[in-house]
Amino acid sequence: MGRWRPPSVKGSAYITAAGAKRLKDELTHLWKVERPQVTQTVHEAAKNGDRSENGDYIYGKRRLREIDSRVRFLSKRLEVLTVVDRLPEDQSRVFFGAWVTLENEDGNEHIWQIVGPDEFDVSQRKLSMDSPLAKAMLRKQVDDEIVLRKPEGEEIYYITAIEYRDYGES
Repeated sequence: MGRWRPPSVKGSAYITAAGAKRLKDELTHLWKVERPQVTQTVHEAAKNGDRSENGDYIYGKRRLREIDSRVRFLSKRLEVLTVVDRLPEDQSRVFFGAWVTLENEDGNEHIWQIVGPDEFDVSQRKLSMDSPLAKAMLRKQVDDEIVLRKPEGEEIYYITAIEYRDYGES
């Protein structure tokens, strides 16, 4: 019997068109390029005889399991994702896909794009819509106050700009 794990919290099922393309490209690369190469390496290593001490065989089989696991995940995830490729009608409020400029109490500005959980990347200023900061921003307007509660205390931000770009530009 396997180890019991609590069910994982499912992320929101929204993604930008650019994010969906990246996931589809990753799936295609894994299935059409990387998996055949690793399969060939394992096949060649298996011909060499004793598999118990054959590093190419052992690590190749491990990599195949990793690839197959990721392919299964991406295939299932892409089936349930909703690609958001239209701009909202009310662009004066913060919705999915918006680029939001926040100013903290010290006057420092931060710009974030609200994206789905499958494409967030803090280094590229992409914030998951499931994050506390993004949840606090949703449906707000310019000059609204955002209060982010953290264990260290509250942080207060003000929305100074909301911008929607074509999804091809993100």
